[in-house]
Amino acid sequence: MFSVAPGRLVPGPYRSLFADRTFRRLLPVFALSDLGDGMSVVAVTWLAFALGHDGGRGALAGMAVAAYVLPGALGALILGRWMRHLSARRLLVIDSALRAVLLGAIPLAHAAGLLAPAVYVGLLGASSLLHAWGKAGKHSLFVPLLSDEQRLTANSVLSTSLWSATIVGPALAGLLVGAVSPAWIIGFDAATFAVLALQAGRTVVPPTSEPVAAPVTGAQRGLSILLRRPELLGLLVVTWVFNLAFGPVEVALPLFVSGNLHAGAGLLGSYWTAFGIGAVIGALALGAAKRLPLWPAILGIVAGHGIGMLPFAFTHSPAPSMIGFAFAGLLYGPYSALSITLIQGRAPAEALTSVLAARGAVLLTASPLGAALGGFLLDRTSAPAVLVGCGALMIAVAPVGAVALKLSGDHRQRRRRLPDQGRQA
Repeated sequence: MFSVAPGRLVPGPYRSLFADRTFRRLLPVFALSDLGDGMSVVAVTWLAFALGHDGGRGALAGMAVAAYVLPGALGALILGRWMRHLSARRLLVIDSALRAVLLGAIPLAHAAGLLAPAVYVGLLGASSLLHAWGKAGKHSLFVPLLSDEQRLTANSVLSTSLWSATIVGPALAGLLVGAVSPAWIIGFDAATFAVLALQAGRTVVPPTSEPVAAPVTGAQRGLSILLRRPELLGLLVVTWVFNLAFGPVEVALPLFVSGNLHAGAGLLGSYWTAFGIGAVIGALALGAAKRLPLWPAILGIVAGHGIGMLPFAFTHSPAPSMIGFAFAGLLYGPYSALSITLIQGRAPAEALTSVLAARGAVLLTASPLGAALGGFLLDRTSAPAVLVGCGALMIAVAPVGAVALKLSGDHRQRRRRLPDQGRQA
């Protein structure tokens, strides 16, 4: 797919990156797997609606979305004793193979008439149990092989693959749902993981690739640092609530499309594509920005994202809400980079990895819990009410966070004055 000697139009860091044989062999299968996951964004909820009863479709969709993500946090915490000694490549292969088998069982059970809601949620949950370890393996595989400059470029390429899948995957799934069952789209996702497992297993990684460090130890250390530093803890709380507020969107948006707009999965895919395009533009705009005040920018993003959700109150046409959702994506794109930049500037350099590990473990619980809560609310109120409520919660986070930040700053100033006053006395 990539030439060993790319043309001069390719920037230097990318030329040297793609000259690495391991990265060049695995990037296409990473992109394929990202595409499968992007398609599953639509397929998982749409299949839950098909399996659920009229009174419990929202709850089942919420449980399905949570099951597709949440067990990964549990697996990261309880399986460290057995998984931490494995190499990055083996972690990637084991996780990909497990997801290939269990996600692949969903279309087979559907074809045999055995896909009850409990079976569906159980297969989704079991397939995600090792996914946190698989992600750790994916991002650790190239660390010993690349220079510092190449690692930054590699992370940029992998992130671009994820955002591109967010644009293409849901739209493609929306088109296919009209022709095939969503179960078979999940089966395609399983096939992409099978290809990833096969290619990663065949790839020879130099012996410098060390086993991945145990995330449990790092997360525990990082959490203690977060608890001792109010600004970092405040950022974690703001981001957790932000993700919690976004969780119900994944469940309510399909119901909004099918119930309020009386449309199919194609329009649902278009919503996610609009969000992804906005996110890509926002991320690129951040790269062009010279300097931003981090905390005002972070709180402004949260509030602006909430404003983008308010047009879901208009149910006569998809145009207002799709424009608002694209605007929300435009603001969401830079959020992760800004928040990590703030952490890099505030956390001790020698503990940065531990702090980021703790942050990841905590945040992994927010969106699935929000999805489960959204499913519960959808069985008691309307999809537009849930979507607008999510936006209102995001808007409320900004002033509360600003007040908390001001109080924290005043408290730190008082603590600095007290020793000075003591010395003067």
